[in-house]
Amino acid sequence: MSVQATPTKIEKLAAVKGMNDVLPPDSAMVEWLEAKVRALMARFAYRNIRTPIVEKTPLFIRGLGEVTDIVEKEMYCFEDRLNGDPLTLRPESTAGVVRAAIEHNMLYDGGKRLYYMGPMFRHERPQKGRYRQFDQIGAEALGYAGAEVDAELILMANALWKEIGLEDVRLELNSLGQSAERLAHRQALITHFEQHQDQLDEDARRRLYSNPLRILDTKNPHMQALVEAAPKLMDFLGDASLAHFKRLTSILEANQVAYTINPRLVRGMDYYNLTVFEFTTDRLGSQGTVCAGGRYDYLFEQLGGKPSPAVGWALGVDRVLELARSAGLKAMNPTLDAYAIVSDEDALPLVLATLQTLRTAGLSVQMHASSGSGMGSMKSQFKRADSSGARYALIFGQDEIAAHQVTVKPLRDASATQATESLRDVATWAVRLQSNA
Repeated sequence: MSVQATPTKIEKLAAVKGMNDVLPPDSAMVEWLEAKVRALMARFAYRNIRTPIVEKTPLFIRGLGEVTDIVEKEMYCFEDRLNGDPLTLRPESTAGVVRAAIEHNMLYDGGKRLYYMGPMFRHERPQKGRYRQFDQIGAEALGYAGAEVDAELILMANALWKEIGLEDVRLELNSLGQSAERLAHRQALITHFEQHQDQLDEDARRRLYSNPLRILDTKNPHMQALVEAAPKLMDFLGDASLAHFKRLTSILEANQVAYTINPRLVRGMDYYNLTVFEFTTDRLGSQGTVCAGGRYDYLFEQLGGKPSPAVGWALGVDRVLELARSAGLKAMNPTLDAYAIVSDEDALPLVLATLQTLRTAGLSVQMHASSGSGMGSMKSQFKRADSSGARYALIFGQDEIAAHQVTVKPLRDASATQATESLRDVATWAVRLQSNA
């Protein structure tokens, strides 16, 4: 007697924690936002750049700073199996954009205005609006030293909020000055926090001598009073830094852009100087920053390039879309022009040739697909056509096929009447369908 082997149960696989699938119709919202951004960038004369998802690890250590949360705790690092190179999934894009500008000598003929879109990776605790793989959209102006370019980038982001209908977003500004000014402020901070070491948490004690400026960015509620009493960097700025900041704020005021000066705003990367800014909201709880950036005039030198001023910002796509949903925006599927209803599988070659002509003319058309046992009833196909959101049903019934015709039935306009069109002149009536959109 033969013994039948017990079938092995195949493990059901799931996505990596914190790295989420974006499914229709939510993916349509991502595409909608990206389209808005592309159009906006074109109006401001910014051009697209695409850099690798994987970079050499020293790029981020040198670029972001060793004593930062991103480098110390959050980067996904590994060794190349073939040559042992230390590699990292990019946690942000600015360092990669600057590396590309240096490597390809992009600034040989003057400054460049660039933008990017794509996934970033940080090993954080997943929560609403904060994932381990997340999409960012960013803009970088390389080779420009003036405060007017800082203002241009802020005006661009502010225009995006209006474009997509967001109102509960506010702008916070600060200036980090230049290195000598920060050094004097740094010593004052150390002195201040040394006098209150018993109130410092573990992170603050660790950063006290390595990066005391980052203590100002603490989220620990027990340290807020201590941080509020700390020396303000603005009080250490020289005339040139103050003039840069004044020029920025005067441009914003001339454009009726409201802002608040936040002396605790320091940002999470070490490469910033002078202007830093954040667009924040109260609608997303603790994840209230939706867009942030600033000036980084010394990053080119840190990465081995010629000195070049630069400024930029990045926004989190997940957070912006979450904010948009909270404001009442719903996921949108692309508009479907027509849904093809087919009575007989034998007619499919003719039907598909017709649909291809319609698509070539610029119409979006979905065909009812067979289930493997026929096309299904006309009634069930009509239900699917209606639920698809299509403006028209294209009815390829037996009578229509015999006469080499198709019935075009309006599904959304009760006042419109259906018509019979010839399959020998599809391009002509395709134009009429487009004009009725």
